[in-house]
Amino acid sequence: MKSEHRHELKTNELAEWLGNLPKWTKENLTTILVVLAAIVVGATFLFWRTYNKNVVQVRGHLEFSNLLDQLSAGKMQVLNAQGQGQDLSFILLQPANSLGNFAQNTSNNRMAALALIKQGEALRTELHYRPGSISVKDLTDQINQAKAAYAGAVQKSSENASLKATAEFGLGLCEEELSNFQEAQQIYQGIVANAGYEGTVANAAAKHRLETMDDYRQKVVFKPAPEPAAATQPTIQLNPVDTNQSSATQPTIQLNPVDITVPAGVTLPIDGNNTSQVPTILQEVNSKVPEPNASGE
Repeated sequence: MKSEHRHELKTNELAEWLGNLPKWTKENLTTILVVLAAIVVGATFLFWRTYNKNVVQVRGHLEFSNLLDQLSAGKMQVLNAQGQGQDLSFILLQPANSLGNFAQNTSNNRMAALALIKQGEALRTELHYRPGSISVKDLTDQINQAKAAYAGAVQKSSENASLKATAEFGLGLCEEELSNFQEAQQIYQGIVANAGYEGTVANAAAKHRLETMDDYRQKVVFKPAPEPAAATQPTIQLNPVDTNQSSATQPTIQLNPVDITVPAGVTLPIDGNNTSQVPTILQEVNSKVPEPNASGE
């Protein structure tokens, strides 16, 4: 009886609540609308967050990949142009600027740090690919831009040891470009001493740089190659042939000696005492002289 009684009580309460629902809805209409609006806003936020993660970030990865491809293609184009005597190193500045803009606009710190590192590399590479000498002002200004890019990468990669070590290594390379070897050595020593950088590529590169830095400080000057001596041409003098004589005289050929300096250890193939080895220039000249006719004319 008790269970049946409880069932009847619950049934009566449900019927009473359903009967009072229209009245309760009318009295709490504002509250209901606020709750529904909050649910809609929450659902919209979740949708936007999912869209930003799955679409916007993918789009950012694609843009960044395209910029890296442009930089690589630009390097190949510059090298090919150098083979044809053309200077196209300036085309590397466009992807460098685009990488800097990408780093400022992206919300992904990891991609921003990597973009700034690549920007610094592009600025330094453009200087290396320039033919001829570079003014101190141009070198200093562009290396300072590269240093700013590497410094920004250090800030963006505070949670990524590999990227941070790479950015710091780039700062050391910039100091070397400016001949500040003492500052570069301190940066490399800091990378090597940092236990958090152990096993990174930058750590190994910094160790190698410290071992070979003295070699980079020396200036290499190439001795100009001696100019080759110009070989003198033999002089051939031909006397005119008198065709009125009964027998044509042979033209006189005078050969001036050729001044040829024979290097030590080189043996000439012609023996001066053996005239059979002399070129047959006399025969060629005789063949061009007209034979007199029967009347002597």
